[in-house]
Amino acid sequence: MIRNLSIEDFLALENPVVLADVRTPAEFDHGHIPGAVNLPLFSNEERVQVGTTYRQIGREQAILLGFDLTGHKWSGFIRSALEFAPDKRIAVHCWRGGMRSGAMAWALDLYGFEVLLIRGGYKSYRQWAHRQFATAYDLRILGGMTGSGKTMILGRLQDMGEQIIDLEDLAQHRGSSYGSMNSMRQPSQEQFENNLAWIMKDLSPHAPVWIEDENLNIARVAIPRPLWQQMNVAPMIDIEVDLRERVARLVEEYGSLSPDFLVECTERIRKRLGPLQTTQAVAAIREGKMEEFIRLVLVYYDKAYRKSLANKDAGRLFRVLLNGGSDEANAQLVLDFNQTIAARKLRQPIS
Repeated sequence: MIRNLSIEDFLALENPVVLADVRTPAEFDHGHIPGAVNLPLFSNEERVQVGTTYRQIGREQAILLGFDLTGHKWSGFIRSALEFAPDKRIAVHCWRGGMRSGAMAWALDLYGFEVLLIRGGYKSYRQWAHRQFATAYDLRILGGMTGSGKTMILGRLQDMGEQIIDLEDLAQHRGSSYGSMNSMRQPSQEQFENNLAWIMKDLSPHAPVWIEDENLNIARVAIPRPLWQQMNVAPMIDIEVDLRERVARLVEEYGSLSPDFLVECTERIRKRLGPLQTTQAVAAIREGKMEEFIRLVLVYYDKAYRKSLANKDAGRLFRVLLNGGSDEANAQLVLDFNQTIAARKLRQPIS
């Protein structure tokens, strides 16, 4: 049985169903619905052939070519589908819910699968994702200088039952020149948005949502504009942490990274850091003097942060002094302080 389903209805299903994306591996890698598996009808090269035939000769000839290319593959498609969904319940989609997903649905239905065909395909998910970004949320921005432990506090807030969006985790980047940590691989802009929307779908707009202060761009990906605009008018709690504590935290986080990686990243900010400080920082890295290196680059990052604070609405900026407690204790201090913000009724509707 084949049942057509909107993306909204699919996401609302009480019992999860495996979602098979029948687009090519290249399309899937560029951007896909989180949790989907790839069951490509065509290879990357075959899709080009079919598309070229469609444009140059016509629809019917392209369909015939498609059957020629896939004729020997159908048993393989069914076997793969059985591996993904041994209960023989599966959802399928292509780009727009057209011929590719229709053909796969037909074959799986013929074999005895219960098939959910996503109306509008992957494109409908993309449209749905952008609607999530436009939803008004009760955001709380967590700010603080580099090394303040914002990410750890965000994690503790989540453990305490608070709603959070961890943009750096979604972007797979810490946001600074050193932000890849010499190991993280950023998703495409499209996949970043897909993953972000997937997180946001489970957030209530009627309770605070905690999110770390970020620039519009986190390395190569950008925060969607509607969400970014909400962040700019949300109350911001700026945590103040002693410099020695910040340096110690950063030495622990970055001290074990490759010296060559640290030098390369430092050279990238030479113009902003200054030639003398850059030379000194590189020398400190080579000599294994991590604390000295951290203190030198913090001069630049602290200056940049103070400049960004100067552009904030003073009426929405609040400072909380943290006195060296645990991440859990600091999260509780932030949470307690947030109650004073709620009491002042500072939140304004997003226009």
